[in-house]
Amino acid sequence: MRKMNVRALVLIGVFSAISYLLMLLNFPLPPFPNFLLVDFSDVPALIAALLYGPLAGVLVELLKNVLNYFVVGSPTGVPVGHIANFMAGITFILPTYYVYHKTKSKKGMLAGLATGTAVMALMMSVLNYYVFLPAYTIFLGAPAMSAPETKALVVSAILPFNAVKGVMITIVFMLLFARLSPWLQKQTAVNHV
Repeated sequence: MRKMNVRALVLIGVFSAISYLLMLLNFPLPPFPNFLLVDFSDVPALIAALLYGPLAGVLVELLKNVLNYFVVGSPTGVPVGHIANFMAGITFILPTYYVYHKTKSKKGMLAGLATGTAVMALMMSVLNYYVFLPAYTIFLGAPAMSAPETKALVVSAILPFNAVKGVMITIVFMLLFARLSPWLQKQTAVNHV
């Protein structure tokens, strides 16, 4: 990654704060369980990644979740949901960044967002099955779910939820990208100097 200057670090902080605020504006989607919440906090992280490279996007995802954990807290006392949100964010923005970076076009961005959505939906299904759902069971003291129950939850709720969330973020980001594209290109050119 390019060496980060003070301006980049300040903007990463600003994007993290915006991302944190967007994280607070989360909402459930009616067909899915209430613990699955949509927010648009990945949008500033993706912008940071486009401007300063993938590590910047990862830092925004990390900082927003750390800030949210310390300010809002966690129902379990352990940041399982925050770690899940962090993993969802990076599995979305990193593939998006790398696919877009190869073409640097609107079609490339759309392909990147589609790839990011697919990777996030699949990775979060696997991580929920093996890590996050068992962790919630342990830390909430809830009865353990059997493997078929866990699989049914992942297939019927978590996988489609993350796909829908990715599509929603894609729509919002593409609307922004259409307007921000000239500014992003100018900023990227300045950052490479």
